[in-house]
Amino acid sequence: MSVWEWVSAVLILTGCALAFTASIGIVRFPDTLTRMHAATKPQVVGLILVLVGAGIDIRDDVNVWMLLLTGLFTVITAPVIAHLIGRTAYREQRHRDGLF
Repeated sequence: MSVWEWVSAVLILTGCALAFTASIGIVRFPDTLTRMHAATKPQVVGLILVLVGAGIDIRDDVNVWMLLLTGLFTVITAPVIAHLIGRTAYREQRHRDGLF
């Protein structure tokens, strides 16, 4: 295995670990705002790491541009979705729904 394959494997595994911890956070956190944090930040960073690792692995292929577009779309849309979810939860006064 070359150095690039090792770097790619480490990035993909790290990204998968972040996505897994984000999914655990979505299930375990008590209220909407903390779930929203778990759904956006580590999930997006995990996906970007997986895409970078895959891009390194297929660096000579045309499909690298598709990975770049996927990452760009995620980085652009994730903050907008988080904002809309947070605003809706705040307006419905459900931002602390899991706490008594």
